[in-house]
Amino acid sequence: MIIAVDFDGTIVEHRYPSIGKEIPFAIYTLKKLQAEHNILILWTAREGRLLQEAIDFCRARGLEFHAVNSNQPDDMQDDSFRASRKIKADLYIDDRNLGGLPDWGVIYDMVMHRWTYDEYLRATSHSLAPASRPGFWSRLFGKKGQ
Repeated sequence: MIIAVDFDGTIVEHRYPSIGKEIPFAIYTLKKLQAEHNILILWTAREGRLLQEAIDFCRARGLEFHAVNSNQPDDMQDDSFRASRKIKADLYIDDRNLGGLPDWGVIYDMVMHRWTYDEYLRATSHSLAPASRPGFWSRLFGKKGQ
């Protein structure tokens, strides 16, 4: 899989423009995902010197990305990929996700099993909601009085 990973708030605590402390197990998990033949792209709003600081931070911890703020080189056969800041990936890991950033152990399980968050909860029996309670979308769009 191609996985695009944000930096601030995802790999490190959000202290932009400084670099915050590493979020526990972020680098370890990303290196493990990479060792299992996933392609990692650093996908961040950082540019210039601040971007280089982020790359150097990861590199010092043994994490090298296949690409940075761009599509992987193998996909850049024509100029249409170069013109867009939109990164082509199978999965995006970002603290600005709806619901926030799960624990890195949860992220690893979800990636390796290709689970949604609901599937993860069912598979690990960690559901916080009672089994009889309808799901979020059902509650949101369901009939009144349910």
